[in-house]
Amino acid sequence: MSTTPARLSPARLTTRQFVLLAQLDRDRSVLRAADAVGMSQPAASKLLRELEKTLGVPLFERHARGVEPTPYGEIVMRHAHSVLAEIRRAQEEVEALKRGERLKVAIGSVLSPATDLLPMAISMLEREHPRMQVSVEIDTSRPLVARLLQGRLDLVIGRVLDAEHADVLRVEPLAEEPHHLIARAGHPLTQRRRLRVADLVDHTWVMPAAESILRERVEAMFLQRGLRLPARIVESGSLPLITNLLRRTDMLVALPEEVVRPYCEAGMLAVLPIDLQVRMDSFGLITRRGHPPSRAAVAALRALDEAAQTVYRARPAAATR
Repeated sequence: MSTTPARLSPARLTTRQFVLLAQLDRDRSVLRAADAVGMSQPAASKLLRELEKTLGVPLFERHARGVEPTPYGEIVMRHAHSVLAEIRRAQEEVEALKRGERLKVAIGSVLSPATDLLPMAISMLEREHPRMQVSVEIDTSRPLVARLLQGRLDLVIGRVLDAEHADVLRVEPLAEEPHHLIARAGHPLTQRRRLRVADLVDHTWVMPAAESILRERVEAMFLQRGLRLPARIVESGSLPLITNLLRRTDMLVALPEEVVRPYCEAGMLAVLPIDLQVRMDSFGLITRRGHPPSRAAVAALRALDEAAQTVYRARPAAATR
């Protein structure tokens, strides 16, 4: 089979192929996927062969337990999810407009902008578009970007961490995210006039998951000074759990100050006097190239741009929506 993709007309791709590909991504079995979408296994196999012939590349490796996508297959399956999501969203928007229902927008965000930028933008949307339904997902950047690429989110406030996504995503930078050392008010370390990183090793830390970039940078803070890593760690990315752990124990955590500012102002938590030099890369507004945003997404992007002028003192967005 040739490994040079042929020039492809969209008319040569069918919705049935996209539906089958999306189901194959879930089942990794032609038999189970065919049954799930209501076709015979021979018909499903024929559709896949036709698609591979059209593209000129192998999409799956067949083995006794089912199929595994090739790198080409991973790309095509990702776009299949996106196409089907766009079709569903188009149908939903048309039906909602026919019924006079509200517009919908789905936003994903990392933690820090969800504490100040998003609430301000949502309050603007509520005033200007009172019938709009806004749904928000809070997570780390990688899963949020994956959902954006699948069409499950309209936009993401986060970071693009994988180089292969650079060509398919548009990023409008917003702000950096320095992290501070946070503990309960009255923590023994709050009595110190001067803190060193070495003073933090023997304390229990709340850390994000081991594969996260923030975890790597917090650990690098110790390792670069020739220190061992803290032995006692609680892993969590849940802000309610983290804040309650801090209030009830002598645990430490690295978080952006604005995330816990209400707790600090209420006298429950405190920012300790040390520069951790732990900073995350700039986050921004992320959308998909080649996918015109819905009316609701356009309104949300404008509200976020306007809110960013206040929250981050950002310059007006150069991109035209």
